[in-house]
This record gives sequence, C-alpha cells and structure tokens, in this order.
Amino acid sequence: MLNTSDAGRAIPAARCGVVTLDQGPRLPSSTAYVATTRPARYIKQLVSHMGNKISTELADDGRGTLTFGPQDLCVLTVSEHQDHLVMIAASGDEEGLARVRDVVTRHLVRFATQEELNVEWSPFVTADTMHMVDPVISDYALTHSTPPDDVLRDLIVRTRDVTGGRAAMQVSHDEGTLLTILTRMAGARNAVEVGVFTGYSSICIARGLAEGGRLLACDVSEEWTAIAREFWERAGVADRIDLKLGPAADTLRALPPDPVIDIAFIDADKGNYPVYYEEIVTRLRPGGVVVLDNVLLGARVADPAYQEPHHRAVRALNNQITQDERVDAVMLPFRDGLTIARKR
Repeated sequence: MLNTSDAGRAIPAARCGVVTLDQGPRLPSSTAYVATTRPARYIKQLVSHMGNKISTELADDGRGTLTFGPQDLCVLTVSEHQDHLVMIAASGDEEGLARVRDVVTRHLVRFATQEELNVEWSPFVTADTMHMVDPVISDYALTHSTPPDDVLRDLIVRTRDVTGGRAAMQVSHDEGTLLTILTRMAGARNAVEVGVFTGYSSICIARGLAEGGRLLACDVSEEWTAIAREFWERAGVADRIDLKLGPAADTLRALPPDPVIDIAFIDADKGNYPVYYEEIVTRLRPGGVVVLDNVLLGARVADPAYQEPHHRAVRALNNQITQDERVDAVMLPFRDGLTIARKR
C-alpha cells in the first residue's frame, strides 16, 4: 500500500503544479482510457470509497482527484464522448507511480460488478517527453488554417536564416492568424504587444486593428526589431506600429492608468509575465482581451520538478488567472499553451 501519512494535505489536481521541490527527478505520469458506459459512476465510487483512507475530492463538474501524498495522485475524468473513464496518475518517481496505478486499478476493477473493464496504462512519461497534442493532429490543424501570405512567408525564412535555433521564438502561422481574428473580433483600436522578436505577431495584430488603430510594440533588442521594421514596411503596417525599446515593465507602467487597451499579446521573458499581466489588465477596457503565449512551457508547468524562476512565475500566474475575478479566461493546449482572458 501507498504511504498515506500525508493524506490530510489534499492537493487539488488543478493546482498540483505548485508543489515546491528544490531538486529531484522529473515527475513521471501515466494515463489509462477505460471503455465503459458508467465513467461518472466509477469516479464517484472511487472518490467515496477511497476517501476513507486518503484525501479525495469530487468537483462540481464530476472531476475526481485521489491524493495519496504530496506527489502521488490520480485525476479521474470522463471522456468528451462520455464513453471512457480517463485516469491520469502521477508520482515523484516511477516506483511510486507504479503503486498509484496498481491501487487505483484494483479498486476500480473491484467496483465493476456488471461489466469487465480493460485497464491499460500508458508508458511512463515526463514533461521532457510528453506531447500536449498528438503531432498528427497538430500538423493537421496547422495545414488547415489560413496560410501566411508572401510577406509572412518571407519573414519566416529570414527569421530562420538569421536567428538559427531562436527561430522557435516566432509564433506559428496559425497562431498569427488567431491573433488577427481576435484583434478584429475585439474591434481593437489600441493594442499592446510585449515581445516583438522579428515582428511576425506584430504584423498579424496590426492587420486586425480597426481604422486608425495603433499597436504599441515593446522589446529590448535592436537587432531583432530591425528585421521587424523592414517587414512592417513590406506588410504596409509600419504607420500603425509604435516600437518602444527598453524594459517592457517600465513602458507599461508609464501608460495612462485609464482602461484604454483593447487587446494585448504577451510573449516575452517568462519570469516577468506576472508583472506584464497585472500592468495590462488594470488598463484593459471592459470587453478587452489579453493573450498570453507559452503558458505551458513545454508541459513543464504541470511538473513540479521544474523549479527555475520562469517555471515558478508562469505556474503562479496560471493559478492567479484562474482566481482573477476581473477576467474570464480559457487556457488552450495550442502550440506551447495559450491563455485568452477577457476583462469583465
């Protein structure tokens, strides 16, 4: 049996990433998809029965959490089509994960008196190896989004040639299209971008602005934004973009306190995300939108073994946004994670 001495310290699954670890191995996880016509019933049974020995939680939406210890837990959900019980187990090491899987499996099979359940767990994975979205689906979605035009294609090539491995900092073309759509849907006239790089996302936002709209683009690199300036001219949007070089936090703090921002995009140094978010949200008009990129950090936010400053900063902000009564927000498993928050 698992050590249940910490059972009283429940860790809700939505916040399991806030566990503090100074160092240690990458925390493994494993998933099982169990075909059944009674997934919700099994979740209730597991939560109820195991609650006598460990800490359990049943959320209003039917999501169950079994917490065996600070790092040992299993999340229980119902599949989208209501035909599978989805079980996600995690632990501090592979031995602990094996125990979690074994205990949950034995209890589940014991409850299945009216059907035979086939429980097959996936191999152990960590944040280093997991895919947030299957590569096949990711590529299909990318190739079925509006493709970039000639200017944006040339910018993709230039960025790859000039910046080498840093080209991964450029948003994908489907994300750029999404930024244009969101900007247009918001009817934005005043936009802010934190993190310009070579200007791809700037072009996409600027193209979505309403007549007479302006984009305040914040960055610290003269080298990369020189490429951006060239392509802003080629795209015909240079006249609506104001580039401000220097620490973005200072630039944002210097803005008027009135809620004048219609849309903002944050894609810069992750350690300062909480600062950028707060300075922007306070100036966001009701109905305005802030978009934050890289909120999953390659799935590392879900793995408490990652405790570098930028991991902690983004993890803390993700938790904060969930509780922020000023906005309605959704986190999407899109590229490296995208949060869209709308000011109430």
